[in-house]
Amino acid sequence: MSSERHGRLYLVPNGLGGDLSSAIPQGNLDTIHRLTYWIAENPKSARDFLKRIGSPVPIQTMKIEKLDKNTPPSAMADLLIPILSGTDAGIISEAGCPAVADPGAELTRRAHNLCIQVIPFVGPSSIMMALMASGLEGQRFHFHGYLPVDDELLAQRLLLLEQDSAEQQCTQIFIETPYRNQRLVKRLLSNLSPDTLLCIACDLTLPSEAISTKPVREWQQKGPQVDDGHPAVFLFLARKRERAIAPSPRRGRKISPNR
Repeated sequence: MSSERHGRLYLVPNGLGGDLSSAIPQGNLDTIHRLTYWIAENPKSARDFLKRIGSPVPIQTMKIEKLDKNTPPSAMADLLIPILSGTDAGIISEAGCPAVADPGAELTRRAHNLCIQVIPFVGPSSIMMALMASGLEGQRFHFHGYLPVDDELLAQRLLLLEQDSAEQQCTQIFIETPYRNQRLVKRLLSNLSPDTLLCIACDLTLPSEAISTKPVREWQQKGPQVDDGHPAVFLFLARKRERAIAPSPRRGRKISPNR
């Protein structure tokens, strides 16, 4: 149970670049509007988010602290001090859901250790939206973040992921830095089996949104369908491979010892 003297930590999803008007339920928006302490991956994008949702609190009066991949663990305790003193706080990423492929998980874990109530809000998640729209296996899936950049290591990793996908019938999900999109697609088409289903989900929630799932052989015929510079999520599901059954030893004719 959380202490009554503590504030709450709200996990607030940011937009993916599209319209936010229908992405935040009114009840959540009411809570967000009263928050004056924010922990943000990028303070600039957090201020832009607050402007876009029409925050009634003057942004210049808010306290916005930075939490990104370079924030040392030693700084986490300081970020939680206002919450321990009774101030509610929101944690927000540059895009999508905080603590999911973005900073925030360690701070959230520390909040639990200190009996601070953690409240997640619904909002756009490129990972979940891509999975929903892919048509691939939605009960068993693995998210791997970024795959290796080195070509040899990437090829080895794709082979292992494809084997796992075939054996477990699970969807493999990963992302890439947008300026390496075409490079990654090229590696996928040269390393995955022709009958593996590959989904590319690009520019989710934007007017230019494009989501398509095809066997690798069809992608190979059409060529890469995603340009560099656009945020994308990649998913694939390998075809289930039947295990070969070893033939039973042939039984010879039983010969009577009397013959």
